[in-house]
Amino acid sequence: MTIKVRQRKPKDGQIRLFLDIYNPNAKNKRTNRVLDLFLYENPSTPTQKKTNKENLEAAERIRAKMTLDLAMDNNGLAELKKNDKSSIDLVVYFKQLTDDRYESLNNYGNWLSAYKHLKKFCPNGIPINQVDAKWLNDFKYYLQHVAKKKSNQPLNQNSLHSYFNKIKACLNQAHMDDLITKNPVRQVKGFKEGEVQREFLTFEELQRAAQAECDVPQMKKAFLFSCLTGLRWSDILPLYWGDLQYSENQQYWFIRFRQKKTKGTETLPISNQARELLGEPGKENEHLFLGLKYSAWYNLKLQQWMMRAGISKTITFHCGRHTYATLQLSNGTDIYTVSKLLGHRELKTTQVYAKIIDEMKIKATNAIPKLNF
Repeated sequence: MTIKVRQRKPKDGQIRLFLDIYNPNAKNKRTNRVLDLFLYENPSTPTQKKTNKENLEAAERIRAKMTLDLAMDNNGLAELKKNDKSSIDLVVYFKQLTDDRYESLNNYGNWLSAYKHLKKFCPNGIPINQVDAKWLNDFKYYLQHVAKKKSNQPLNQNSLHSYFNKIKACLNQAHMDDLITKNPVRQVKGFKEGEVQREFLTFEELQRAAQAECDVPQMKKAFLFSCLTGLRWSDILPLYWGDLQYSENQQYWFIRFRQKKTKGTETLPISNQARELLGEPGKENEHLFLGLKYSAWYNLKLQQWMMRAGISKTITFHCGRHTYATLQLSNGTDIYTVSKLLGHRELKTTQVYAKIIDEMKIKATNAIPKLNF
């Protein structure tokens, strides 16, 4: 069961909000619930911008409440009184938040891994209103000293940082949903993030990948599109042909979308070759990329495609975004512009790519064969 906040095409300058409800066990697997909420298509005043923000937050609260109610129904908790909902099980609630992220490739994988560790640490569950600073510190100790990877090795620093942050995000959401009155997250420090290794393709590798055969042509096209636009999997998946537009005055193609991760509305110019990659246009209500979904099988086919191209790196779909950033910087685009193209809210998020470029420059200094003096 997944519930998403969706937008209908604007009418009279207003975008209507609705809930897209997917239940694989129901006769009608997908249903909609129209919300009495709207967005201004092109907010031009502070009031309109504030209205958009408040209505999006209201829609998210409605989605969260419906998700919680369904989770309670599915776990035999429907008879609880409203003021007793804080006794819902943390593990059950966390799993529902995880399932909500199914269409977000990398984010879902991280949440699922965190859920598995949570389940091992707390196999019998715990009422969410009983989670306190001591419990959080115990879970933190478990992650650092007990939890293991599939290889039976301890978790690395970035996994510690990521998994513990997922628990914190869960409790923050529970606090927003009025399931807990006091949030223990503020009393416990998380793990510091380790140095992130961002894998990417060089232009030469990308060229080989473009020419190599892939068992899933739509995935190949979507990955190359990510390399040419910097879009995440979660942003590419819901794109419709109606989101692709052309500016007659300035003569360029652009996509209007909302970032899945940051919820920010973006207008992203795309290159001519990115548009050419898409081919003949479909109907406005058709997805740009049909038949894509998250699965281990897709990850396998992506890696097999890379191997056919002679690329031994471990490449995930998100590496397309890293490839776009490094190619832009290495070809002279300033870091501020790249930051805006990627939709980063802070410049420091983009600076890690500049560090990669510096490392490439250092390696390039030894590229000239040795001379015989």
